[in-house]
Amino acid sequence: MTSATRSTPRQSALLPITLLVIAMISIQGGAALAKTLFPAAGAIGTSALRLLFSAIMLTLAMRPWRLRMDRAGWLAALPYGLSLAGMNLLFYMSVERIPLGIAVAIEFTGPLVLAVLSSRRATDLLWIVLAACGLWVLLPHDGGGGALDPWGVFFAAAAGVCWAAYIVYGRRASLKGGVPMVALASIVAAAAVLPLGLAQGGTALFSLEILPYALGVALLSSALPYGLEVWVLARLPARVFGTLLSLEAACAALSGLVFLGETLTLAQWLGVAAIASASAGVTATRGRD
Repeated sequence: MTSATRSTPRQSALLPITLLVIAMISIQGGAALAKTLFPAAGAIGTSALRLLFSAIMLTLAMRPWRLRMDRAGWLAALPYGLSLAGMNLLFYMSVERIPLGIAVAIEFTGPLVLAVLSSRRATDLLWIVLAACGLWVLLPHDGGGGALDPWGVFFAAAAGVCWAAYIVYGRRASLKGGVPMVALASIVAAAAVLPLGLAQGGTALFSLEILPYALGVALLSSALPYGLEVWVLARLPARVFGTLLSLEAACAALSGLVFLGETLTLAQWLGVAAIASASAGVTATRGRD
């Protein structure tokens, strides 16, 4: 076996890993861009615009109208879309009040708890303890200048619950229609949040000053990273994919620092690192399942 042949597996993994990192940067860069829209469109209005334009992009790409939907299919798609709506809306309402990196770290506790509850390994409880320690560091304990907005923390945690529901309902929906169900869920999500966005921002949401940024948010936060992640999932083991995805909390903190000037205390950095490490740990040790 030549040296070139021996290096093939490592080289074949390098491109998917690189693209996954690009996807994470894209998502958090889109979140930072979205936060700059809050003064003009509000968190709810920005969420509505992101979901609307994401639905349009994903529908054109995946053509969900080809699906033959029966009652069971719609019963799978509706909660899938509503959980997507809640996840996006609550996350934006969170980052309106607390730093981006902290919001993402708290949100990660939702799928982390879901992973542990679906596991039969007692050792996974250790990862929950680590995540709980990180969460305790991030929670507001007093009224000092470094304390986080309690509502921001609550909305991030609620977004995590919706994220866990999105995973559960997404698995069920994928059995009914495969990947195009994501586009159908995005249409449901946009239909659920758009009336709320219009109630907050009215027709000003569609002003020429806002629309280019809203399209950028939808592209960076949904269309581009989703396309990259689908490609990567076909080429990386799910365990490796999930472990690497746990770096997203740190990526969010760096995105907040670079694009928004959000600085975290040392304790907050440690809290984010603890939750990210717990997420990576529970994924990496779950085995083939």
